[in-house]
Amino acid sequence: MTRIADIYRTIADSGRDEVFIHLRPQDEVENDHRAALAGGGPLAGFVLAVKDNVDVAGLPTTAGCPDFSYIPDADAPAVAALKTAGVVVIGKTNLDQFATGLVGTRSPYGAVRDSRRPDHISGGSSSGSAVAVALGFADIAIGTDTAGSGRVPAGLQGIVGIKPTVGVVTTEGVVPACASYDCVTIFAADLATAQSAMAVMSAGAPQRHWPTDVAFAAPVAPRIAIPDVLSGLDDEWQAAFASAVRQAHEAGFETVPIPMNGFFAAADLLYNGALVAERWDAVGEFVRDADPDTRLDPTVAAIITAAERHSAVDLLRDRRRVEELRRQALTLLEGCHALMVPTAPEHPRIDEVATDPVAVNSRMGRYTNFCNLFDMCAIAIPAGTVSDGAQFGITLLAPGFHDGVIADLAARFLDTPSAETWPETGGAPCTELAVFGAHLRGQPLEHQLTARGARWAGPITTAPHYRLYALDTVPPKPGLTRVADGGVPIVGERWVLSPAALGEFLAELPAPMLLGKVELDDGRWITGFGCDHVAPAQGRDITEYRGWLAAMA
Repeated sequence: MTRIADIYRTIADSGRDEVFIHLRPQDEVENDHRAALAGGGPLAGFVLAVKDNVDVAGLPTTAGCPDFSYIPDADAPAVAALKTAGVVVIGKTNLDQFATGLVGTRSPYGAVRDSRRPDHISGGSSSGSAVAVALGFADIAIGTDTAGSGRVPAGLQGIVGIKPTVGVVTTEGVVPACASYDCVTIFAADLATAQSAMAVMSAGAPQRHWPTDVAFAAPVAPRIAIPDVLSGLDDEWQAAFASAVRQAHEAGFETVPIPMNGFFAAADLLYNGALVAERWDAVGEFVRDADPDTRLDPTVAAIITAAERHSAVDLLRDRRRVEELRRQALTLLEGCHALMVPTAPEHPRIDEVATDPVAVNSRMGRYTNFCNLFDMCAIAIPAGTVSDGAQFGITLLAPGFHDGVIADLAARFLDTPSAETWPETGGAPCTELAVFGAHLRGQPLEHQLTARGARWAGPITTAPHYRLYALDTVPPKPGLTRVADGGVPIVGERWVLSPAALGEFLAELPAPMLLGKVELDDGRWITGFGCDHVAPAQGRDITEYRGWLAAMA
């Protein structure tokens, strides 16, 4: 049985007809899968499910409303990028209608049930995408996130959800919810796969470009803010978060409690203020003018039609309030490298949502709604279970364009260190730096790299054309020089850092140190530390040790 046949058998046996709105014919997917494997690519043969508010050429886009349906001629750029990398689309997934909800039940195609406990919600609005990954129907799935739709279902399904900085992945080809805050997200069962897919999606033409001072990792001993009071969690869920905090400490994180009042105040504004007017701008006229028999979810329709009442003055006032709250929040986060919160405060049953759909949905967004309003990036990761069998997850958040920092922290928390963080191959400007002495890991000047967001990328060895000298500096440093004859390979390390960080090094470099190109044993040339031609005559030749650490030992 082929892998695709196995997936389709799993789908048929699952009884989960609510997960997909449109499942492609098996023979078409089989053909595409064979072609993808033959064509290669970084994600060749990976199976992708796509939230049905994101365009896939030739497949209907419904946004969870059958009467809204249209068939696009082109893929959304995020989908197109993944296809180019070798991914095969299996189908379009169910969602809270018009991506308005965090529960996964607001759909005429049926409530998407939890992958493990079918009487509980899946989380939304990217409900079908998250469950498709959790049940093994797809390797990766595209979601969207405005208020937490790419994080809440990840948390409840025990998978990874990456929500990048707003605009890093273009939302072209996506039915808008709140266009100013919408993000395209990715789900996967593990962090490495999620990072690979996010890197591919973001490598194209973004709506916002990365700055030149991007950080690609957190320091060796990072400081993580956590809520000082766990509002909205019962005793068991508080215990689960306390366990996650202990796990963070074991991973080497220092935690700093901070008040969350300002974060929660902004979260309330997303639905209870004038910001919801953007939902009217997106689909309000369609909802208002719909025939009585149009299959609109009543809760969604009520939210969108009520948004028409807000004036431009109301919207401007609330945006000023959000900016004020954002400044206050970022002040609280000064000196911290990320904020860690519960992804969701509870896991409701489907009947509980039916009884009080607005209140339950509001509670589900307590730790997510503020994120995009504050221009933050986020990664939702699994963090164990609660005693009743619910999946518990945490989310790591940081200011915009610190995606690499939280990816690094997530890898450390999960004890699955990755070779790189996704912004490095996802379009963020980066460069390499070869170090041979005081900037090696564990050496006195390592902090000059880690404080600038540099990521340790492993040991290196130069081509056999170099000599090494111990220089009379404080702290002690070696000087690397290239020679015509008598050279040997020298051991060092490679770091990845931003162009701005490299420029700072060059500007602050004390004599006799220099930055220049260094040839590695694989034939590549990268920027590295050396010294001027006078220094070796004043230093001691330590070439015989072939590295600084060996010479010091």
